[in-house]
This record gives sequence, structure tokens and C-alpha cells, in this order.
Amino acid sequence: MSGLRSVGAPFVVPGPCGVAVRDRLKHLTAEDEKVLRLVGDHLGRLACLDLKMRCAAGLEHDTEQWAERKRALTQASSSRWAGSITKATHDQWALARRSQLAHIQSLQAGVRTIAHRLSLPVGEAGSKRAPGGYRSKREWFAKTRRLHVLTDRLQAARADWETGRVHVVRGGKRLLNTRHHLQTAQLSEEQWRTRWQAGRRFLAADGESGKRFGNETIRVTPGGEVSIKLPTPLAHLANAPHDRYVLASTVAFAHRGDQWRDRIQANRAAAYRIHEDTARGRWYLTASWTIPPVKTAPLAAARAGGLVGVDTNADHLAAWRLDAHGNPVGEPCRFDYDLSGTAQHRDAQIRHALIRLLHFAERHHLAIAIEDLDFTAEKTREKHGRRKKFRNLISGMPTSRLRARLVSMAAELGITVVAVDPAYTSKWGAQHWQKPLTTHNRTTTRHDAAAVAIGRRALGHPIRRRTAPPPAHRSDEQGHRTAQARSDIPGCEEPRPRIPGPRTRSVRAGYGANAGNQDAQHRSGRPAEHEPWHQDSLPLSL
Repeated sequence: MSGLRSVGAPFVVPGPCGVAVRDRLKHLTAEDEKVLRLVGDHLGRLACLDLKMRCAAGLEHDTEQWAERKRALTQASSSRWAGSITKATHDQWALARRSQLAHIQSLQAGVRTIAHRLSLPVGEAGSKRAPGGYRSKREWFAKTRRLHVLTDRLQAARADWETGRVHVVRGGKRLLNTRHHLQTAQLSEEQWRTRWQAGRRFLAADGESGKRFGNETIRVTPGGEVSIKLPTPLAHLANAPHDRYVLASTVAFAHRGDQWRDRIQANRAAAYRIHEDTARGRWYLTASWTIPPVKTAPLAAARAGGLVGVDTNADHLAAWRLDAHGNPVGEPCRFDYDLSGTAQHRDAQIRHALIRLLHFAERHHLAIAIEDLDFTAEKTREKHGRRKKFRNLISGMPTSRLRARLVSMAAELGITVVAVDPAYTSKWGAQHWQKPLTTHNRTTTRHDAAAVAIGRRALGHPIRRRTAPPPAHRSDEQGHRTAQARSDIPGCEEPRPRIPGPRTRSVRAGYGANAGNQDAQHRSGRPAEHEPWHQDSLPLSL
């Protein structure tokens, strides 16, 4: 077992700390859409200027600079709009810093891999734990050039990190780069411009406890009426007192509507965001709020009645039910999903597969064990080389979205989720469980065996099926040595089922006075614990 990395202990995944619901703003008038666009564009320009100032400050930013930025924004909007803009700016800058650090770590991994492979002779074979040399001199030369490119990028990224410089685009870098590839994206310049303006608008307001309906900037009444506090330069557009504009559309959240209504009636904070879907020509309102941390069950309680081991794959979830001792129960389950098509289609496929898995666990009153997958360091082409298909497979697995969906949906049903270390689960599961679980009527796949391995690791059992006896004693002298049952489990010392075939050279299968009781073979009629074994004397004559 030398050379293997240490396996982390399983843990219970904490529940979500916030929720978000969305509803469509139907029957908006032309005047409503005009006002929303004017307000969003005005606040979007202010958000761009504030983000520019925050990025220019870098690591030298302090509370005094934040207060100065907020005062400047208040004059052009209002104090509450200024607070929402500055908070969004801080969140965006912090996200850019985290992404910058992840990019540096990815570059470091690529530089280390290329430098290691360049140090080896051309054509040297690699091992399971370390890659070998490059296949040809041509590839070796190309990788030397790539090493210089990655080194320059790494130095530039480190310099930006040390000075606190980040590269942020309001609206998204992907949409910005799409402007140069309109034919590939099948967009006209006007369509791209519409998406770009919609992505740079700012129509989001943080909630405030104690205020009327939990939000003074974007207010939604229990009846669904939506009103917006207009910025000072656009106050002449108001159609209600106190510089407010009331939309003709009303909202009624179908999901968690009762929770939202109870919250705003108690004047508790609720944040809102209004955005336009230019592809569909629709407007949406998203409400979000924080919830108390969900009390998770202890790990021992989750293990008490067994659980469901789940193996995550590119096109399905492989699950198998295990009892408290780590024994597979019943038949394996497969929950398929299709990750092709649009983002909405992929998200719906994941939700459909997860709800079927959760309903299966709820019927049996079991917890769910799943791998704590993180492919951030395994997507680079420097690690997997020419295995482009495998890299695409890893990149296509929606691990982050699936994990977030599973945790939030399981919390609603009261199902505990246990995360385990994914190290060697597929390899050891196939080695120890795939063949024993395969029968004439059932073909056990590698993914099914991995689900069993994940469940056993979550239960605290070793993945191996049986602990082998000492080499000097390959019989029952050492007692019951299986890892599935403890000594205090009823029935663990009962006679094992008879295995067809001869056990000795002299006695055929199924023959003998005590063929059904292997503890009493060639003994008297009483059990061995009541009478010591003795050999009959040899006959004096035939």
C-alpha cells in the first residue's frame, strides 16, 4: 500500500444557508419596460464606475475609500441603491481574486508537469503515478516552447496577484469576446448589443430587516405588487408617491410562496433582482433570503440503518443500497441524465435524476453517500496529454451544480448527505465487488461496484470484502473473519451454506453423516463445543 495518498474521513454535508425563488413579470406595459431599462442602464453605469474605482484601489482599499465611493453614488441615486452597488462591487472583486488564485495554481501545475516530462529521456514510459517522457523530439520541442509561454503567463499572474490587480468585465468576458465571433454565435450585431446592454444593467437591491415588507428599494407586497424606488435623476418617471414606480405586473411565487409571504409580512429582509431574458423577451423577478443553518444528523445516526452509495458519472448516477454492515441489498439502481443541449435542458436533466434518487432514499428512510469530487486540478491537458476524450469527459461532469442541487433538495426532504473521499473508489470497487456481485441474471458494472465502495467508506467499513486469515491458517481455526458481520450479530456463527463440489479427496459433495454442518464434519453427533474432537480407532481386521 506504499505510495497511496491518505484517505480523508467521511463527513455530513451541511445544509444550505439561503434560498432563491423566481417568477416571471407578466403583462408588463411598454412604459414599464422603458422605465426598467432606463433605471437599469443608469444604475449599471454607476456600477461600472464604482467597479473601476475599486479595482484601481487594489489592496490599498479601506473603509474610508468605501465610504467615499458610497457618498458619490448616493448623490446620483439614493443611499440604498448606493449600498447595493458597493456590496455587489465588493463581491465581484472578491470573486475575481479567487478566480485569479485558481488560475495561478493551474499554471503552476502545468509548469511542474511539463518540466518533469522534459527532464526525462524521449520515449521513456511512465507509471501509474508519474507521466513519462514525450513520445518524439518534435513533441519535446513543442513542449519547451509551451513551457516558456506558461512561465510568462505565471509571472504575469503572480505580479497581478501581488499588486491586487484583477481583470473584470461587467457583463462577462465570454459575451464580450462573442462580439468578434458573431457568425459562429449566429448573432447579428443588434442582437449582441441587446444582450450586452441587458447583461450590464443593475437592478438588484439588498433587503433590510425592520423595513416595510423587508425591502425599501424594490418592494413587493404580499399581494404581488412590485414597486421600485427611482434614482434621483429619474424621479420624474414616478407614478406613485415618494418617487416610486409601480409595475403593472404582479408576481406569485409558486415555489416557496408561503415562506416568502410569511417572511415579508413579518418585515424580514428579502433581496430582489430584476433582469431581462433577451432570448425569450421576458422579464423575471428573483427573490432571495437567508435561512437558519439546517441541523444535520450526526454521522453515527446517518449510518445506523445503512445508506445509499452513489457514484457520479458523465451520463448517469449509479446507486446501490447497503445495510449497516456494508452488505449490498437488493438490485443496483441507475438514474440517467442527458447533458447535451442548452443550459436549461441540462439543469432540468440533473434535477430530474436527483429527485428520483431522493425519492428512492426517502422510501427506504436512508441517507445518501456521495463522493466529494473536485476536478479543478484534473482538467488540464498537461496532466492527461493526448487523452482529449477523457478530458472532455471530466470537464462535462457537472460536479458543482449537482452537489449544490443535491444538498438543497435533500434538505427539503430531510435526507442526510454524507461526503466521502473519492480516492480509489472506482478501482477498489471493481477489484473487490464487481465480480462477486455479478450473477447469471445480473451484470454488475464498474460504476455499480464503485457505488458499493462509496457506501462502505461512508459507513466506516473497509472496501475489501473479506479479511484474509493468517497464511499459516487457511481454515476456520481463527474463527469468523468476514468484515460484514461482527461477533455479536445473531446468526454470524451459523453453518455456512454448502458449496457444491468435493471438499476432500475421499468424500463426495453432499455425502457424509454431517454434510450440512461443516463444524461437525468427521465428528460425533454433538457440536464441537460440547465434546472435543477425537479420532476413532482403526479396525483390527477388515
